[in-house]
Amino acid sequence: MQSYRVLAIGGPIANAVRKTLRAPGYGHPAHTELATGYGPCRLCLKAFNVGTDRRILFTYDPFYEKENLPLPGPVFIHERNCEQYPEDGGFPADMVSRHLTLNAYAPGRRLVAQSYVSNGDIEAELQRLLEGRDVAYIHVRDTKAGCYDFSIERTRQETVDEGNTSNGGESHE
Repeated sequence: MQSYRVLAIGGPIANAVRKTLRAPGYGHPAHTELATGYGPCRLCLKAFNVGTDRRILFTYDPFYEKENLPLPGPVFIHERNCEQYPEDGGFPADMVSRHLTLNAYAPGRRLVAQSYVSNGDIEAELQRLLEGRDVAYIHVRDTKAGCYDFSIERTRQETVDEGNTSNGGESHE
């Protein structure tokens, strides 16, 4: 079984947006509002309480510092401080029952697989995608809204070569 880590947006990004009300890297104005949808917050990965929580909408590029070609889109965070989702926290409980699109990418932002999950059985599909030799990371997106939620990466780099596993990025080819 392949272990993985969950990568929410970073605390420094969220704090900068809260402080400046500007989108990182773009400078577009951020917008605050009472939550009209469930989200999730891209920092804590918890659903918003509709009509109660205040949230900030801003432009975010999940490929920033990972790939050359940007793909910015709208994301939300809580207006007030919240804790960043732990990388080793497993798949976020608030996300399991949602309609999700899993985009598996190879380096160079090359989409190598795409899966749609709506039955809550996310772990089996994640394992299947992470077993793909070309898969460098996975973006989890909301299928209905199309927006980016968070990323998933293997806990350690592994490659599969005819049944042999090598760790630490070493290649036996």
